[in-house]
Amino acid sequence: MARIFITGSADGLGLLAAKKLVGEGHKVVVHGRNDMRANDALKSVPGAETTVSGELSLMSETIKLAEKVNKLGGFDAVIHNAGIGSSERNRIETAEGLSQLFAVNTLAPYILTCLLLRPKRLIYLSSGLHRSGDASLNDLNWEKRTWNGYRAYSDTKLHDVLLAFAVARKWKDVLSNAMEPGWVPTKMGGPGAPDSLEEGVATQVWLAVSVEKSALVSGQYFYHKRIYKTHPEAASTQIQDTLLLECEKLSGIRFPGV
Repeated sequence: MARIFITGSADGLGLLAAKKLVGEGHKVVVHGRNDMRANDALKSVPGAETTVSGELSLMSETIKLAEKVNKLGGFDAVIHNAGIGSSERNRIETAEGLSQLFAVNTLAPYILTCLLLRPKRLIYLSSGLHRSGDASLNDLNWEKRTWNGYRAYSDTKLHDVLLAFAVARKWKDVLSNAMEPGWVPTKMGGPGAPDSLEEGVATQVWLAVSVEKSALVSGQYFYHKRIYKTHPEAASTQIQDTLLLECEKLSGIRFPGV
């Protein structure tokens, strides 16, 4: 039996993963962006251990969330599931001066990775659109570029892959992988999405708890439980380290060493 924390588990893939893991007998802590959403998550996952709340678009709230989670003790796996989509027609700026999309999809997983008690496994949800992401890492916060929601989203999903691969390289005692669920019919994907919702959920659950040899790897990118193609620059250690440094500059939080 494993203990898993899942961000963004009040609906969508996170909620379905939580239900599946609890159904398999694992301990699960769910999360919502505020107390109401966190309580919704707990009610929606009978058998979940508990719930925590925290607004991931704000660094200050994400830091508090890490403190709440650490008070619960260690976890075998953390699934960085929370994310927002590419539908923003204009750049939305948070109270801390960041692009909301970047803050939730990139900076929050970075901060939580740095501050949470180190689990045995880390899973970062990406997207096939990461292959269209900008590996230059210029203007991460979209302060100079003309806003393009599709491109901004693709960038953040590339960041998630870079983060997963950097963690795998630097923390040899942790299995750190990224995955794409496919274009699935969630609130973000829309009702007409053609991919399998069940398989999208199955991959993150499998990476979190499976003892199969193919799941006990690190620094890989998965689609439907199979290693899949990534952005050609995703394996660049220089680009990975640049992302960590930029996230450190913005958050004030240094990535922990070995």
